[in-house]
Amino acid sequence: MPMKFAFAPPPAPVLAIDGTGELFPVHRIYCIGRNYAAHAIEMGHDPEREPPFFFQKNPDSLLPSGQAFPYPPGTVDVHHEIELVVALHSGGTNIAIESAMDRVFGYGVGLDMTRRDLQGEAKKMGRPWEIGKAFEHAAPCTALRRTDAVGHPGKEGRIYLEVNGAVRQDGDLAQMIWKVPEMISYLSEYFTLQAGDLIFSGTPAGVGATVKGDQLRGVVEGIGELLTEVV
Repeated sequence: MPMKFAFAPPPAPVLAIDGTGELFPVHRIYCIGRNYAAHAIEMGHDPEREPPFFFQKNPDSLLPSGQAFPYPPGTVDVHHEIELVVALHSGGTNIAIESAMDRVFGYGVGLDMTRRDLQGEAKKMGRPWEIGKAFEHAAPCTALRRTDAVGHPGKEGRIYLEVNGAVRQDGDLAQMIWKVPEMISYLSEYFTLQAGDLIFSGTPAGVGATVKGDQLRGVVEGIGELLTEVV
C-alpha cells in the first residue's frame, strides 16, 4: 500500500556536486567546537587538546553559496565562522582512524553562522545551543568537490574569510587540533554515521559580528570559495 502523507513533505536538503549535474542528499550536519587553538582562546577557553565536542545544525539550515543570508530574528549579534566542510559517502560505528578517510566523498566551504548573544545566554544558563546555531539559513555552503577531483586537503592549507574585502579570519588547516580522520572516528563512537553526513570542522580565530549589507567571501585553499551577502 503506497504511503499517504498528511501533507506534502518538504524537499530533501541537498548540495550541488561541483562540475556535475548531480546532487548530494544531506543526512545530518555535525559541527565540532573550538577546533583551532587561537579560536578557543578568543572564546575564553583553554586551547590544550581535550576530547572534542560536537553540536548539530539542521540539514534544512543549508544555504547555497551565492544566495543572500537573511539576518535572523531575535538577535543583534550574528557572527561568522568559516569552516572546511567534510562530506561522507559511507559511515558506520567505531570507525578506525586508519580507515576513516575511506568514508569521505568530498569537501566544501561552509559558514557556521551563529546568533552569538543567544548562544551566550544559553551557555550561562546551562542550556542547549540550538537557538544560537540551528536557525534557518545558518549553514551557508558551497557545492561539494569530490575527492577524485581535489584529493584530500594536505596537512597545510589556508582558510580565511573576507568581510567587504578586508580579511577578518585567517588561519591554516594545520592549526586544527582534531584532524579529519580523528573527527570521523570519534563521532562514530557515539553516532552511526551515514552517507550524506556533513562535518563542519571548526573555525580559526577572528570570528566577529556581521551587519546587513556585509559581503562575505570565504576560501579554503584548494577546495573552493563561498560568497554571500547579509540582507
